[in-house]
Amino acid sequence: MPSVRFWLVFVWALTAQSALEPAALRDRVLSLAHASGAEVAVAFRTVDGRQELLIDPDKPFHAASTMKVPVMIELFRQVERRSLRMDQPILLVNQFASLLDGSPFSVDARDDSDSSLYAKVGERVPVRELLERMIDRSSNLATNALIAIVGAERANATAHTLGAKNIKVLRGVEDQKAYDAGMNNQTSARDLAALLLAIETNRAASTASCDDMRRILLRQEFNDEIPAGLPPGTPVAHKTGSITAVRHDAAIVYPKGRKPYVLVILTRGVRDEKVASALMADISRLVYEALR
Repeated sequence: MPSVRFWLVFVWALTAQSALEPAALRDRVLSLAHASGAEVAVAFRTVDGRQELLIDPDKPFHAASTMKVPVMIELFRQVERRSLRMDQPILLVNQFASLLDGSPFSVDARDDSDSSLYAKVGERVPVRELLERMIDRSSNLATNALIAIVGAERANATAHTLGAKNIKVLRGVEDQKAYDAGMNNQTSARDLAALLLAIETNRAASTASCDDMRRILLRQEFNDEIPAGLPPGTPVAHKTGSITAVRHDAAIVYPKGRKPYVLVILTRGVRDEKVASALMADISRLVYEALR
């Protein structure tokens, strides 16, 4: 029986010849998802609004690290309001209050994609450094430090005003008590697409702040999903997220000679990270080939 990867490559070969019509693109994406065994939601839209693909765009998913995008937006807004400075030094601690009952918990360097920051616990670290580590390296320690400052509830409210109407930014990461109680950050493909479109069109904050957000997102260090399905060198401003059997990528893509587009791919149900990443890369490739 042919492998899943065989079918992914086969589908790509069929579609690489010419741009797919919307219905055909949808069918190809659903075929990929079915072959991998993944539950998938997709939101694709060119910034000019001329092309769009929505597959289960409002289905709720655990947000994983994609929730760091609304935290970033709220942080920039607070900097603009002068309630916070990018160069402001923050005492870095590794103790946070559980959303469930306020009891203390810590994050574990072994479960963090940026373990180097833990060497700075007890030191003062600039907000800018925490922000960049939160996005580019997906640091959980930096994320919880920033959420303690900007407030999850404020990040959530700001996201809602930007069109992410169903997103839930409730807490930081690795809050096991809250997780066990079902108090989890939640998003949908449409929600994340709304936030990225707001950044790309300079509605998320001032133009200068949105420029800065795009620069930070462009430096993302984990590129095995949406960027992997694109021609080498294609700029991608994006944020990934993953927990067990959940893998996401939310991106603004800048294809050469074409209008930018937003692509959000949310997946769950595949425990093999390589299979999930390959699926997302192939969906990204299909979308790119469908551009007109």
